[in-house]
Amino acid sequence: MTSERIKYLQLLSKQFPTVNSVNTEIINLQAILNLPKATEHFISDIHGEYETFKHVLSNGSGVIRGRIDDIFADRLEYQERQFLAALIYYPRERIKYVKQYENNIDDWYNKNLRYIIEIARSFAAKYSRSKVRKTLPNNFRYITDELLNVNENLMDKEAYFKAIIQTIIDLDSADDFIATISNFIHDLAIDHLHIVGDIFDRGPSADKVMDELLDHKSIDIQWGNHDMVWMGAASGSLAYIAIVLRISARYGNLHTIENSYGINLRPLSEFASDTYSLYSKEFDIKAGKENLNKKQIDRLNIVHKAISIIQFKLEGQIISRNPDFGMDDRKILDRIDFERGVLLQDGKEYPLNDTDFPTIDPQNPFVLTEAEEEVMNNLRKGFLKSEKLQKHIRFLFTKGSMYLKYNGLLLFHGAIPLGEDGELKEVTFGNSTHKGMKLLDFFDNRVRSAFYGIQKTNSIDLDIMWYLWCGPDSPLFGKKKMATFERYFIDNKDLHKEDNNSYFDYRDSVEVTKMILKDFDLNPEKSHIVNGHVPVKVKKGESPIKAEGKVIVIDGGMSKAYQSVTGLAGYTLIYNSYGLVIVAHQKFRSKRMAIEEGMDMISEATYLEKVSTRKRVSDTDIGETIMSEIQDLKELRKAYNTGLVK
Repeated sequence: MTSERIKYLQLLSKQFPTVNSVNTEIINLQAILNLPKATEHFISDIHGEYETFKHVLSNGSGVIRGRIDDIFADRLEYQERQFLAALIYYPRERIKYVKQYENNIDDWYNKNLRYIIEIARSFAAKYSRSKVRKTLPNNFRYITDELLNVNENLMDKEAYFKAIIQTIIDLDSADDFIATISNFIHDLAIDHLHIVGDIFDRGPSADKVMDELLDHKSIDIQWGNHDMVWMGAASGSLAYIAIVLRISARYGNLHTIENSYGINLRPLSEFASDTYSLYSKEFDIKAGKENLNKKQIDRLNIVHKAISIIQFKLEGQIISRNPDFGMDDRKILDRIDFERGVLLQDGKEYPLNDTDFPTIDPQNPFVLTEAEEEVMNNLRKGFLKSEKLQKHIRFLFTKGSMYLKYNGLLLFHGAIPLGEDGELKEVTFGNSTHKGMKLLDFFDNRVRSAFYGIQKTNSIDLDIMWYLWCGPDSPLFGKKKMATFERYFIDNKDLHKEDNNSYFDYRDSVEVTKMILKDFDLNPEKSHIVNGHVPVKVKKGESPIKAEGKVIVIDGGMSKAYQSVTGLAGYTLIYNSYGLVIVAHQKFRSKRMAIEEGMDMISEATYLEKVSTRKRVSDTDIGETIMSEIQDLKELRKAYNTGLVK
């Protein structure tokens, strides 16, 4: 045995100082290996739709309602089960509503307390008692532990169980206790949560989604292109700040930046009003009009255009100083004949639908005016000083990455860049060339360097970070170009087309999928790819299952902007001890209807892969770690017995 190994065992002996303590831990770990595999949930493309996302978490993607039906199908009517589910999803709100009409609230408490304890006990059964105790909330910890582990049907325990329930009611603690147990059920229903990209943009409440994720006990995040925009803005990238503001203006969500993140947008609004006087229909907002008057909508239209022009200038600067990005065709502004109002593209002329460009110097089209520079520098200070935004983005860096390998699944948001031949595409930046897993590792390192080296406004790391938003070989973007300018200013739809990377041509190929999995050091025969990014057009007959089940796409349209295309309100992938299940969610009506009427989100579950033998902890990545720990403990035990370690 090497001296390093002995030193390690000596360190381990401080945690387990006796043979008995070693034996006890080995027995405990060996038992855990034989428990059923914990349940993982996978969600992507939330896009700020907090109310829908929160409901999916609250009902465990339909798992909680399914468990209620399993337990109470013969004891409770359908409507009663609906109301019981609503109580677990929204305990405080449901109780408040029930108190308005319930004549005997004590009986209602007594009945429902017993129900939710029975449900909690059912979810706790698949975990070790140690894990359950760690999951228990601080308040009511002892009482909850007792109620979960006492059999009230035994003669000598019935009075004990009944007395605990009645005392909770008598002490006016029933509301708090029901809320506590409901949250406990949520935690057990979703043991680990995977967010496969795109938390931000489009929907109104990305900040609330982030707050919810911050409170989740076990989570990982794979960055999406829209997440990267906000990460770049919080890192000080002027281009990304402009993109955040443009998208927020486009979807009527500037209030998130001002009210939630405390960033002052008044200077931008005043600059836009002073500079742009003409209304442009191309910059009409896409959402949120119902809460605004005409004057507010008109001002938002002008802000939308002002920040878009600034974005195009800043992006042109990035492309000019990074010729290896190969994006000269995306500079756009230097190909406009401003006098005639036409865009010169591939030897053709395309008329502009808007020729009001008061801040563009045709001789130097990418240079910001003094007023634009002042506005952007002030905004940069605001993004860097926003405590809440910085907290949210640090969380994305702490829990997030470009990709993740977990229990035989490869998780990434967008695409793995492929050439037209279906092989991994080599991408060069400066003196380095990468492909496949190494390309994503390269981007991961540069993104972290950009955030933690936050002092530089024009660093190469920030530029590479911006490339992830719209670069032709970006694994987050997955397209050959982003036609933002053309969609605003050119009516000819031929120029609006954004061709996908070859990955999307080949992700139905089992052979190519296996090649990608092998490149990421995963077993190509047993592993799967899980990604989002491109909404599955269910209404047109598209399936989320590709390459004979090797690829699972879980962007089903949680964002309301996509639901007319998908016909759904999102997918959840569930990986439990029985296999892989994909759950398709129908549109969520409203939280109010769930609370008052018991209206749930209709979810349809389909097994993609069902195992004949139930998966155990020993079959997971955590199981591998536990088996390694058991081996270390056995080695320590032997070292004790031979006197190698005292």
